[in-house]
Amino acid sequence: MIRVFRPIPVERLKLLVFDLDGTLIDSAQDLCNSVNASLAEFGLKPLPDPTIAGFVGNGAPLLMRRSLAMATNAAVEQVDADLFNKAYAFFLQYYREHKLDFTYAYDGVLDSLKALHELHDAPGGSRRIMAVLTNKPVRPARGICEGLGLADYFLHIYGGDSFPMKKPDPFGLRSLMEETGASPEETVMIGDSKVDVETARNGGTWSVGCTFGFGLHTLAENPPDVLVDTASEWTQVLALPR
Repeated sequence: MIRVFRPIPVERLKLLVFDLDGTLIDSAQDLCNSVNASLAEFGLKPLPDPTIAGFVGNGAPLLMRRSLAMATNAAVEQVDADLFNKAYAFFLQYYREHKLDFTYAYDGVLDSLKALHELHDAPGGSRRIMAVLTNKPVRPARGICEGLGLADYFLHIYGGDSFPMKKPDPFGLRSLMEETGASPEETVMIGDSKVDVETARNGGTWSVGCTFGFGLHTLAENPPDVLVDTASEWTQVLALPR
């Protein structure tokens, strides 16, 4: 179901920026497995998958730091620095090797990306550009997009280490707008959590929230302009009316 809180002027859109985890892909199991493998490596008990999944969205360092805090009964800011550095390095290495064990594109993602991409070449099409902006490190982000057949739809795939600041800081979003010549009014951020909505707000762009991802509970705190329940609804929300 589509819920519109503020109509998006689809006829003006030039740049569609997608989050990755919880928006294009369900990567929860591989992330949870990688975190728990890291905890086990350092003699710590595993955390429930839903707990770890709830930490996803603000980048891999904070995901690991929050997990270590939970596993050691410490405050996030009090996690031992040496333990964090070693556990985070182990996490990155393990995740690079296991990032596609269970990760898959959500239903409707490939068809919707194909339909939105074809608008570029259609007669009277909107000549839009699509990109990925995720807080996941860029190397696994690109590897996952390539492995799942998503990469060819995007001009750029940027990660949490591609810019000096991560989402919700708008640096990456504004950089994409500068690179593509799109104004905030011509740009939309599509994501599953308040991090993506806040990124859009901070960058002055439009936002589409996806309830099928990891951050549904946070979207109530920061409602997007439009809310969708499936990736298939992206075409209804973002395609030009015929």
